[in-house]
Amino acid sequence: MIRAALLGAVLAAAQPAFAADIAIAIGSEPSTLDPQQRDDGDERAVTDNIYETLLARAPDGTLEPGLAAAMPEQIDPLTWEFKLRDGVSFHNGEPFDADAVVASVARIIDPDYASEQMAYLSTIAGAEKVDDLTVRIMTGDPDPVLPARMYWMKMVPATYSADPAFAESPAGTGPYRIAAWNRGESIALEANPDYWGGAPEIDGVTYRFIAEGGSRVAGLMAGELDLVRNLYPEFLGAVPNSTAVPGLETSVIVLSTENPVVSDPKVREAMNIAIDREALAQALFAGRAQPAKGQLVNPKSFGFNPEIRAYDYDPDRARALVEEAGATGQTVTLVGEAGRWLKDRELIEAVGAYWAEAGLTVDIHIEEFGEYLNQLFDKDHRPDAIFVVNSDELLDADRPLTAAMEYGASYASNADEEMAAQIRAARAETDVEARKALYGEITMKGYEQSYLVPLLNQEDIYAMSDRLSWTPRIDAKLLVKEMSVSE
Repeated sequence: MIRAALLGAVLAAAQPAFAADIAIAIGSEPSTLDPQQRDDGDERAVTDNIYETLLARAPDGTLEPGLAAAMPEQIDPLTWEFKLRDGVSFHNGEPFDADAVVASVARIIDPDYASEQMAYLSTIAGAEKVDDLTVRIMTGDPDPVLPARMYWMKMVPATYSADPAFAESPAGTGPYRIAAWNRGESIALEANPDYWGGAPEIDGVTYRFIAEGGSRVAGLMAGELDLVRNLYPEFLGAVPNSTAVPGLETSVIVLSTENPVVSDPKVREAMNIAIDREALAQALFAGRAQPAKGQLVNPKSFGFNPEIRAYDYDPDRARALVEEAGATGQTVTLVGEAGRWLKDRELIEAVGAYWAEAGLTVDIHIEEFGEYLNQLFDKDHRPDAIFVVNSDELLDADRPLTAAMEYGASYASNADEEMAAQIRAARAETDVEARKALYGEITMKGYEQSYLVPLLNQEDIYAMSDRLSWTPRIDAKLLVKEMSVSE
């Protein structure tokens, strides 16, 4: 009996440890693995596991220390001081220290670098080293949401981030590092055994690029995938394990108010009231979305205006407004993509059909995601209308308003300099009630002028294999270190 027990123990010790590898479907191939360059959600799905930020969020959204050792201290109205964790290194061996933070800040705010993420970071003026583990972040104006911005900005190695290879062979401080990028098919990550937070439970993760929702479900049912996001609502009861949770995403169409047809406020109003948002929520999303309340600010975010309601659905008045404007039969170009967001193509085509019923000729362009981003951030040649799903991870009105409504910033397409000044003033206002009042004025003006076509506040819908254990987060991040699998 003793010999048998000893033999069993020896054999057990000789067996390899249970290898926990998972596969996740994302809608498109990342345009880059440089975490500071583009505003690409599928890139973030991967790089959120490679790179880290000074501050993090708990799954419920509470800000907490990340690469910072503690929450920051505000030194003066324009300066925040961060103490950094000791002993952290990037995957390529470079130390994470104050020099890396200063370099990360300088890189992303450099106008020549032209980051698409500046709607998250527009107040940041620079950073300075105090000592190896202390750094100060400076803002151009007072910024009450600076801590949330540092939850967004990923830290990159000071030296290697200047290497042209960095965008394809990333090196962060996170729990996973790059293993392979098979162009057009997948990206594989492997666990970082030296991760400062302890080696993660899952050994490796493969991200497969699958644009079509039915194909993602088929892969899950065949056992080839463990996690699918943007699950079609009609599949909720057909997959092994699924969940839908309130999200931070709002679908919207940004109108270029300087373009000939869309410059007329009557046409913009018609484009809003021509759409039956409740029908879209039911027909496309099986009720897993709600009509947006006439604004891009998410109901969960500071600055949401409860006084604004969803645009009324009034197809007769929409046709009359188009006719009054002399726009009947005029062409409106609507740009979008397919596969990145839940039922994006279907939503774009449905909106186009509503506009056609109102008397406009709608020219829909579905672009490859990299080209779509090029057009979204092109400030010189704006399409008449461009589809976006805006996600407000800062939980503050500044990000969506900067992105879509501040003249000259990000992908905003109006020329309202007065409103842009209001947005900048609200960004720097430290009095909570005064700031809220400014956002109330801004969102109401955007509603009355129909600068945007807000569509739906969408839920996050996931499907998982039976072996995967994971609780979705309020910010929709797919952090593999929070996941586990059973044999």
